[in-house]
Amino acid sequence: MSVAIAPFYQGWENYQQLLGKAIAPLTPEQLNLAVAEHQWSVSVLVRHIVTARIGWFHNWMGEGGDEVNKFIEPVLWEDDPEAHPTASELVQGLEITWQMINAALHRWTSDDMDQAFHNPWNPNRPDRSRQWIIWHVLEHDLHHGGEISLTLGTHHLAAIDL
Repeated sequence: MSVAIAPFYQGWENYQQLLGKAIAPLTPEQLNLAVAEHQWSVSVLVRHIVTARIGWFHNWMGEGGDEVNKFIEPVLWEDDPEAHPTASELVQGLEITWQMINAALHRWTSDDMDQAFHNPWNPNRPDRSRQWIIWHVLEHDLHHGGEISLTLGTHHLAAIDL
């Protein structure tokens, strides 16, 4: 019996909205804050979340379309030292990649979870199931969202408000 999977991930959508709400009011100076000099800034952390979503959902599983390309061309958005996106551009990246994820979650069922995907960059690495990829991207969002909250809180700014 096939079961829709979207209801199991409703909390992720809520977290996505809270993450965007925490990023939206930040100034360029605040986006460049880090918890320590050797740590990633808020901007880089958000860009990392966006590009990881694209890597796993778009490059591995073929989800999304041209709308995600502006965040990966000509180099990975997170790795571009010349990239200084505004808060609204960062939120746009989160929203566009969330739309890609959310559409897939609403289309997939429990029968789709075991489908395996090949590593698009390194064929010697193990295949990953759709279920593994979904969990990995969710835990990745939570991990780096926690870093964003810690950074914002350390600098006396509003963190992700759970």
